[in-house]
Amino acid sequence: MAMAMSDSGATRLRRQLESGGFEARLYVKQLSQQSDGDRDLQEHRQRIQALAEETAQNLKRNVYQNYRQFIETAREISYLESEMYQLSHLLTEQKSSLESIPLTLLPAAAAAGAAAASGGEEGGGGAGGRDHLRGQTGFFPTPGGASRDSSGQGEEGKQRTLTTLLEKVEGCRHLLETPGQYLVYNGDLVEYEADHMAQLQRVHGFLMNDCLLVATWLPQRRGMYRYNALYPLDGLAVVNVKDNPPMKDMFKLLMFPESRIFQAENAKIKREWLEVLEETKRALSEKRRREQEEAAAPRGPPQVTSKASNPFEEEDDDEPAIPEVEEEKVDLSMEWIQELPEDLDVCIAQRDFEGAVDLLDKLNHYLEDKPSPPPVKELRAKVDERVRQLTEVLMFELSPDRSLRGGPKATRRAVSQLIRLGQCTKACELFLRNRAAAVHTAIRQLRIEGATLLYIHKLCHVFFTSLLETAREFETDFAGTDSGCYSAFVVWARSAMGMFVDAFSKQVFDSKESLSTAAECVKVAKEHCQQLGDIGLDLTFIIHALLVKDIQGALHSYKEIIIEATKHRNSEEMWRRMNLMTPEALGKLKEEMKTCGVRNFEQYTGDDCWVNLSYTVVAFTKQTMGFLEEALKLYFPELHMVLLESLVEIILVAVQHVDYSLRCEQDPEKKAFIRQNASFLYETVLPVVEKRFEEGVGKPAKQLQDLRNASRLIRVNPESTTSVV
Repeated sequence: MAMAMSDSGATRLRRQLESGGFEARLYVKQLSQQSDGDRDLQEHRQRIQALAEETAQNLKRNVYQNYRQFIETAREISYLESEMYQLSHLLTEQKSSLESIPLTLLPAAAAAGAAAASGGEEGGGGAGGRDHLRGQTGFFPTPGGASRDSSGQGEEGKQRTLTTLLEKVEGCRHLLETPGQYLVYNGDLVEYEADHMAQLQRVHGFLMNDCLLVATWLPQRRGMYRYNALYPLDGLAVVNVKDNPPMKDMFKLLMFPESRIFQAENAKIKREWLEVLEETKRALSEKRRREQEEAAAPRGPPQVTSKASNPFEEEDDDEPAIPEVEEEKVDLSMEWIQELPEDLDVCIAQRDFEGAVDLLDKLNHYLEDKPSPPPVKELRAKVDERVRQLTEVLMFELSPDRSLRGGPKATRRAVSQLIRLGQCTKACELFLRNRAAAVHTAIRQLRIEGATLLYIHKLCHVFFTSLLETAREFETDFAGTDSGCYSAFVVWARSAMGMFVDAFSKQVFDSKESLSTAAECVKVAKEHCQQLGDIGLDLTFIIHALLVKDIQGALHSYKEIIIEATKHRNSEEMWRRMNLMTPEALGKLKEEMKTCGVRNFEQYTGDDCWVNLSYTVVAFTKQTMGFLEEALKLYFPELHMVLLESLVEIILVAVQHVDYSLRCEQDPEKKAFIRQNASFLYETVLPVVEKRFEEGVGKPAKQLQDLRNASRLIRVNPESTTSVV
């Protein structure tokens, strides 16, 4: 009973801790109020600790399960690798077996055929009985069976078999009207999904002498099929699938870029399928090779009647003899040309892109300046199909859906092979699209933490490093190609810069950072941008054009802040001297004024810690010079008038207030003090502002000169006592 109560209490505690509105502080407060003493708290602590240990055990168990899934995935990958190795091994064995068949076996085979024929005559009707039985069996067995065509059938029997096939399969009549085509083997199969090995459907396979037809069952019509797919044998690869109970008696058909897995009824039928597929492919390859040899065989030399053999023929020196022009033949009987389509399939399957392009270059070099008779055109058609497949694979390698790790160098292999295939424009487009996705991903993965300036340092490092690496890789890959690719790169760089400025502005300007922080961030971005000049890429004008609107907004916003602060101080102005109380404070103020560019500030200091200037004027001087210094860090030519107008507006607020105070003040001592502050503004502050602006911009500002040279900036009516500010 106590154990049941303990379990229910633990369950209730777990639910309470897992609830969405759980607050630890409120929970501890309630627990302290409800407990009778220290013992209850200790027991509750033990329950929570036990719950934590249980949670840790569950976490370990989940980690272990995930680890087991990882091991199973690795095992599946190893199975896939073994299948690819097995496929390569089978192709190598086929090649070696074809090469090892000696031509001397042909006479022996002929002799053996003659002996078999004589033995058949002596045996009476045995062979004929077998042929009759074979004819009675038919080529469409009962479900689950498989049958093989008799090699002894004549042309009429083969045509009859094909006609029967056309009657049994819907939708394939227009696909099987090739002259000389006949049925070799057929049987029932079960198709499985390649990824999850789930059963898909029942099918029936029909192997012709040059193709494989796959048809699906029609449950409503017994013995009838519907056309599903047709695969030429010269583009088909057969792979034996290792038995892995309960998945057994399976084999895989590879038709780039897809593959299908079928299961036979038993191991014997599976072995028959594998054998007959290989034999039929071998026979088709041998037939094609013989046809090409016959087409490429040179004709006998034309018989030319010798003049010496005809003594009655008169010599005619006036008419030159016209030699007969014989059509040039192209020799395609070489072994590497015969196996070229299959070798290309193997290279594509094994991702040996360089080897595939080397074979294509070798073929193009061999066929260069040669005529194009029908055999050459047929070979070209087969090769062009492989070129299309290879191009699609290389384009997929560069697609953004692939892994973006490895940097720009990871794309070099696919880009170089596409350029060799004559797809330079497509390679450039896909390369730049891949790098744009990589840059976008790198920017998104940056964590926004800490100070803004620290984030901007990381952002600039990631972006400009990626841009620099991309530019160098682009120059390496596309050196010597069409100059249009370089124009595409400049357009891409501008687009990438726009992506960078979006992230930059969102963090610096949209978050309303101070002008000093914004100035430091822009300075960092400019410095990184100037590093691209080492490779001849100047994007400074682009970053200026993209940032000009945000910087104008920041200058306008900070100008309004200074004007409002100045007006607020003006409203509380008492026109009294500053007393800094301590020599340290006075020394600090002198250093600040020296930093601002005011070198003669000593003449405005009095005895002890007094300063013969108003607090408002001193604060205005520091704030205005600080604004000018930060604005000059942001300066570029497009901001010249914006900065100049902002400075004029800020200065006008101060000088208008001084002018108005001189007009309204009646006390002689205060009036003299105001005049001293006005002299400081006109004779000290304004020249410093003008000089610093000219140093930062590189040219003087006429508006600032007019402000300094004017004795009064605004003529106020002497009888008026109202400020126009």
